[in-house]
Amino acid sequence: MSNQPLMPKATAVWLVENTALSFDQIADFCKLHPLEVKAVADGDSAQGIKGMDPIQTGQLTREEIEQAEADPDKRLKLADPKVRLPEAKRKKGPRYTPVSRRQDRPNAILWLVRNHPELKDSQVMRLVGTTKSTIEAIRDRTHWNAANLQPMDPVTLGLCSQIDLDLEVHRAAKEKPVEMDQGATLLPAEITTARHAPEPDDKAEGEELDVERVFAKLKQIGGKPDEDEE
Repeated sequence: MSNQPLMPKATAVWLVENTALSFDQIADFCKLHPLEVKAVADGDSAQGIKGMDPIQTGQLTREEIEQAEADPDKRLKLADPKVRLPEAKRKKGPRYTPVSRRQDRPNAILWLVRNHPELKDSQVMRLVGTTKSTIEAIRDRTHWNAANLQPMDPVTLGLCSQIDLDLEVHRAAKEKPVEMDQGATLLPAEITTARHAPEPDDKAEGEELDVERVFAKLKQIGGKPDEDEE
């Protein structure tokens, strides 16, 4: 519950005009500075404000006012309301767009669709205060004024703030991460090392080939093996 009366200054005006309460008592009840209450009493403040009776609104009782008038040290207390009204829940809906800016919404939608395709229709609706059918028509180029639309930043147009736009883009990026082409990847070390390591059989075959080349070379130059000399 609020700790101050409804329309504090109007209540202070009524108490100054209709009671013998001190400035401090009225200031304490209305949550005002005593100098403000003195200015009200002197006619320097709250001119043209009609006083509001706190007794009629159920915020004070006549008996409590009379007790406070008799005792300057007594402080008035706000009475509990007899009827408690539930707090009205604020319904979430499309962002309100001023009439002067509504003609710019299709241009802003086109800008968002082109520059931030990751945004959902519901996010675009929150940013510029439009409808799903309008977004689909602009995306499909079936909008009645599609030929004349020009993409324009909604922040520049004043349809949303940069903070709101960045927040929606960040949310969309978290839900739909951009997949980047990593290109060719390196093979594991086990495969690359095994591929280039020489096998034992290859080395043996290489040695035999070298011996055969030596004997063939000797025959070409006319040399004889040692066993032929014996």
